[in-house]
Amino acid sequence: MRRVFFILAFFPLTVFPCVSPNETEAFDIVIYGGTSAAVIAAVQAKKSGKSVIVVSPDKHLGGLSSGGLGFTDTGDKSVIGGLARDFYHRVYLHYQDSAAWRWQQQKEYGNKGQGTPAIDGDARTMWIFEPHVAERIFEDYVREYSIDVRRDEWLDRDNGVAKEDGRIVSITTLAGNTYQGNMFIDATYEGDLMAAAGVSYHVGREANSLYGEQWNGVQVGVLHHDHWFKSDISPYKIPGDSTSGLLYGVSSEPPGEYGQGDHRVQAYCFRMCLSNHPDNRVTFPKPDNYNPDNYELLARVFASGWRETFRKFDPIPNRKTDTNNHGPFSTDFIGMNYDYPEASYERRREITKAHEDYQKGLMYYLANDPKVPEEVRQEMAQWGLAKDEFTDNGHWPHQLYVREARRMVGQYVMTEHDVFGEREVADPVGMGSYTLDSHNVQRYVKPDGYVQNEGDIGVKPKKGPYRISYGSLVPKREECTNLLVPVCVSSSHIAFGSIRMEPVFMILGQSAALAASLAINAGVSVQDVTYQELKQTLLEEKQVLSAAVKPMD
Repeated sequence: MRRVFFILAFFPLTVFPCVSPNETEAFDIVIYGGTSAAVIAAVQAKKSGKSVIVVSPDKHLGGLSSGGLGFTDTGDKSVIGGLARDFYHRVYLHYQDSAAWRWQQQKEYGNKGQGTPAIDGDARTMWIFEPHVAERIFEDYVREYSIDVRRDEWLDRDNGVAKEDGRIVSITTLAGNTYQGNMFIDATYEGDLMAAAGVSYHVGREANSLYGEQWNGVQVGVLHHDHWFKSDISPYKIPGDSTSGLLYGVSSEPPGEYGQGDHRVQAYCFRMCLSNHPDNRVTFPKPDNYNPDNYELLARVFASGWRETFRKFDPIPNRKTDTNNHGPFSTDFIGMNYDYPEASYERRREITKAHEDYQKGLMYYLANDPKVPEEVRQEMAQWGLAKDEFTDNGHWPHQLYVREARRMVGQYVMTEHDVFGEREVADPVGMGSYTLDSHNVQRYVKPDGYVQNEGDIGVKPKKGPYRISYGSLVPKREECTNLLVPVCVSSSHIAFGSIRMEPVFMILGQSAALAASLAINAGVSVQDVTYQELKQTLLEEKQVLSAAVKPMD
């Protein structure tokens, strides 16, 4: 028998009835994760008349969308439809209120977005926003749709997934709570439910030969964007002396041959929200384990004449930034995340803390170290952490930017051929359009004795927006028949480099919930959902499945 709860929700955290440990509850759809995809999937499940629960290891909802990534990677915004578009419409409505502009007037903002205006008045959408605004919108969804969310609930990855006849019956958390479901959605960045359920996945870069790709495997000698060493920089503690040892952050391992597969994943960082308003900034803190020698490589980059420190201080409203990695040595902690996807919770916390210490140390170094050019230090003195963001976490983002972790190997694997429009996708559930984008994967020593980065790729889709297959959301039939995976989708490393954008995760989260609802209605597996029926339902919910069909506002 399914339980019905009457709930009240308040921002920033929604309060629900207490559930005693070891109690079992049953729902139509169980969603594991607290990302933007998780919330949007839950909204759609409710709209479809299904009972749903969000079992979230996170206390704050929204993942990167509320965790600092406010300068949205939109690509072609015309193919962002459905509830994803509703989210950005709600952002627009928020900033139409003059009270939302506390630290600057709207006319001072400038309306700069990533390849698109930040505020699109004609479409009544806004694509750039402050972290707390995004979180408030996700909490509004929870309240409006009476969504049951259980926070700080961590899947027991060793013994917490019960399966019968190829179906997940229930999941159990470390707290001892069990959630039964007809359908399950893994909406985590890590793919923990997927992995614990015995579904195939891949970590790292596939060899180019596996799917006949060009941009997937090791990319030694390929230098895109501006995130590589353009001058000859010695990686050794004593410049030019290989016997003196390597500087911090430089690998002693050979990078591999072009096109080879490897275990490495693209670098992570935090998307910091900074402010240059004197009344809303907090001085960059000095980490307890701060060591200026960790940034000696950056000092040498500065000494070479490099001056692009502030290139990715992307403006968001109220004199704040979404600050991202830029240059050969920046906020990306290159090479320090390889074991994160498969690591224990404890080890992941250690990796996350190491990223935080590195990045906080970097900001302190830029603001204070005499090896940093004076003009850079003077400019950095104008910036600090935004005082009114992440107020319960020392103004530091809650969410590490896990750019990729596990990727399912499902019924259909999206590759660069799909993104380039070289292969027909017959069962689209949404569209992507962003550049195939991988951040650097490793920092190594070249044969000539100088340092270089490897793995940063940026290649545009050849034919514009592309279709994302329903088959990339579902496992192989023999592995699991009632699970959908809208974040760690079935794709190659480089195809995921385009798919991995927050608007796309929202799109795929909604489509996953619609497919789950149809599977429940028909009493079939997720692999047997009738695509024509799914397509009709997707279009009714204003998803965009073709670049020729624009979303309706």
